[in-house]
Amino acid sequence: MLVTPASTTDRDAARILLSSAKNRFGGLARVWADGGYTGHLTDWAAAQLGIVLDIVRRSDDVSGFQVLPRRWVVERSFAWCLRSRRLVRDYERRTDTSEAVVLWSMTTLMSRRLAARQYLAPAVAA
Repeated sequence: MLVTPASTTDRDAARILLSSAKNRFGGLARVWADGGYTGHLTDWAAAQLGIVLDIVRRSDDVSGFQVLPRRWVVERSFAWCLRSRRLVRDYERRTDTSEAVVLWSMTTLMSRRLAARQYLAPAVAA
């Protein structure tokens, strides 16, 4: 995750994020992105990082809502984050604070899911 100031373009931030992700997850080979990431970024990701950047485009022929491949994953994640009241509005003034609040929100979400699984799991006789 990377939070940047509004003055940073998505493509510039993507270079930073993709480099960081490749260093942390060496097996990263494919990334899906929307149409805002077209252009030289796909060539740069392939040449510099060995990552295939797949652009998921919306068809010009379709009007209204259309489910796009892999885009629903991002939209679902945004919806999960917005369950945290503090993330509904832009209260934070610093990018590091914003990152911390998102991590806190996702940690809370995962902790609740793990606790619910353990609660629902059948008891094992010792």
